[in-house]
Amino acid sequence: MNPLGITLTLVVFYLFSELHSRRRAFYTNPVLLSIITIAVILKWFGIPYGSYMESAAILKFLLGPAVVSLAVPVYKGRETIRAYSKEIALGIAVGGTVAILSAFYIAELLGGSEEVLLSIAPKSVTTAIAIGISDKIGGIPSLTAVLVITTGLLGNAFAPELLNLFRVRDRIARGLATGVSSHGLGTARIILEDELAGAVSGLAMALNGVFTALLLPHLIEILK
Repeated sequence: MNPLGITLTLVVFYLFSELHSRRRAFYTNPVLLSIITIAVILKWFGIPYGSYMESAAILKFLLGPAVVSLAVPVYKGRETIRAYSKEIALGIAVGGTVAILSAFYIAELLGGSEEVLLSIAPKSVTTAIAIGISDKIGGIPSLTAVLVITTGLLGNAFAPELLNLFRVRDRIARGLATGVSSHGLGTARIILEDELAGAVSGLAMALNGVFTALLLPHLIEILK
């Protein structure tokens, strides 16, 4: 197997992680900088994206176990999560609905076509679920995938800073807001700062995916 993809990914991410550990700021976010840098390298040297992904297949495979491993902090924080179960359920319902409506109406205000509106509506759930929803309601799955990844990147880069800016200190609230709004990438960031917030974020990410998949097809019929 060609080691280019996995080597390039690990080296670039390691270098930017070191930079971020020395200078913590949104513009040194290692995920965002790694994506940009790898894209530039592939373009500059004419390396096909398919070849890169094939050689980094092991990293793609490890995404599955990484997501499943979020169950560990959820289990460890189960007593606290159980105590706040009603608040978490309400937060997912309200947050998931607001995420759909805000994206839909902002895109409409900016002149987006119907296909764009349908593609952006599920942008706050994980890629696999969002693509399925987009295809079902008449959106463009490939565009939805880009919007989902962009949403996650923004959450990974800015979520904790925005929560601090608005003085959101409660650990449950911080995790809930991050998981509902920016799914896996946001969760990956918040769990590094607070395990309980990360556990709530992972749970919110999963439950919001189910909630959105059930709600959005019916809600779109009203919004159209």
